[in-house]
Amino acid sequence: MVMKGQKINDRYQIIKLIGEGGMANVYLAYDTILDRNVAVKVLRGDLASDEKFVRRFQREALSASSLSHPNIVEVYDVGEDNGEYYIVMEYIEGKQLKELLKKRGKLTISEVIDIMLQITDGLSVAHDSYIIHRDIKPQNIMILENGLVKITDFGIAMALNSTQLTQTNSVMGSVHYIPPEQASGKGSTLKSDIYSMGILMYELLTGSVPYKGDNAVEIALKQIKEPIPSIKEILPNLPQSVENIIIKATAKNVKNRYNDAREMHEDLKTCLDESRANEEKIVLPYPEFEDKDKTKIIKKKDIEEKKEKDEKAIAHKVTDEELKSQNKILITLAGIFTGLVVAITAIIVLLPLLTTQKEIRVPDVANMELGKAIDVLQDAGFKIADAEEQVTSAEVEKGHIVRTSPAVGTKRTKGTTVTLYVSMGDTEYTLEDFVGQNYLVVKGIIEGHGIDTLIEKEDVGEDSKFGDNDVIRTEPEAGTKLSSKDQVTIYIPNVVSKYPDFTDGSFTVEEVREFCENYGVNLKVEEKETDEYGDGTIFYQSRPEGYTIVSGTTLTIRVAKAPDFTDEECKEAGTC
Repeated sequence: MVMKGQKINDRYQIIKLIGEGGMANVYLAYDTILDRNVAVKVLRGDLASDEKFVRRFQREALSASSLSHPNIVEVYDVGEDNGEYYIVMEYIEGKQLKELLKKRGKLTISEVIDIMLQITDGLSVAHDSYIIHRDIKPQNIMILENGLVKITDFGIAMALNSTQLTQTNSVMGSVHYIPPEQASGKGSTLKSDIYSMGILMYELLTGSVPYKGDNAVEIALKQIKEPIPSIKEILPNLPQSVENIIIKATAKNVKNRYNDAREMHEDLKTCLDESRANEEKIVLPYPEFEDKDKTKIIKKKDIEEKKEKDEKAIAHKVTDEELKSQNKILITLAGIFTGLVVAITAIIVLLPLLTTQKEIRVPDVANMELGKAIDVLQDAGFKIADAEEQVTSAEVEKGHIVRTSPAVGTKRTKGTTVTLYVSMGDTEYTLEDFVGQNYLVVKGIIEGHGIDTLIEKEDVGEDSKFGDNDVIRTEPEAGTKLSSKDQVTIYIPNVVSKYPDFTDGSFTVEEVREFCENYGVNLKVEEKETDEYGDGTIFYQSRPEGYTIVSGTTLTIRVAKAPDFTDEECKEAGTC
């Protein structure tokens, strides 16, 4: 049990409990090293004793820590201390989206679209890295006072087994948003998050989840078998374009859903535009459910139609002359039809036999001398390209064949032209000093010597002397002798803005405010009466000097305010 005042990992000092859940408890803590408040989530006891879960939790949480986006809660640290597994995150001074729903009941259309745009924008970054959240629900979405949305719980959500429907405490809240494929025990994909976002959007607009039941299994079965209730029956004035997004996102057949969060985000951006005001209700291209009764209904309908036609035929009296006339026409048409069938069949059967040439496989001439390779290919029935391609190779002797195009073993018709790639042997190249040069030019020079390159970005400050496309350094360094087996990593600048020290006495509050506006940072100013610092002095900043600036985050500064003295205190101090 974590206690107030306890230090986790001799670093994070617990201030108070701020949230309890089925999987973990969340504490407000103070990072004694970086001098900032953080949120520490400590795994629940029974989960912490599950070694398989813990290993996955740590792996997935570390993976989530690589995500950087204003709409995703930053993960700072993952670890274990005396058997307690924890994850340290950015502390968000906001509310769960679930709390907002309880307070408001439901949200306006414009509010919902704004929230969903932020969620899909954040998840787009995760989906680009093929990181699936797996547990999108209002309890895992934080919203700040300024309206900024933050997605949380990547680490725990990804570590949970999707089939744990028996764990009522941890899954009952999630099962309302679980996609059919997860509910039926199949694996999750990016489209699983899409389904959960569709359910969330439905709830934000209506104030209620679409599927309800007495237990998790009952709700999960509804997710699998029942179509989503029409939201237009609840909100008749809802634009059809908005309902279409929900229909597409919550499709049972994954083929009908958006491919990823970015695609859904793009649709959300235009759903309230005038150009989409008269949009038709979407028709999903792939079947959602297999209708077992459909065949029976069709058969019954066919029988009734046939019966009606038979009755009309019996009622109609046909004379002998009409019958003879009809028979002549039918015989003539049948003859024409038969002739066409014979002609078409002859074309289909005989034409390929007359025009198709026999296909032959490209023989393997790798490592052969050029002259011998040409003889082998020509004997097999191929033509040789007028010019060979020269390539470097550490494995194939100079003047011998490295490969062919088309490749060895592929089938081609007789007479196809084959291009030969001839080895120039292994080349020795001394790496030049490319610092300060355009990396695209450098890449071309190095690869021209038959050596692979890799482009990597390296963080530099805004005062860096290097331009965006300049080479900072190479690895290995200049002067190294290389062969075609080697690879050169070219480092180019990644300009990173860092926080200065606002507490050094050179900044005013207005200057800090202007700084934050320039970088899209939200500023929170707290005044504190103290005689330790001069009036108006900034003596604390929540994001320390050297901390990377991320647009959309909040910076808190504390400003000294001179204490108010009584007349008597003023006289004693001699300041009146």
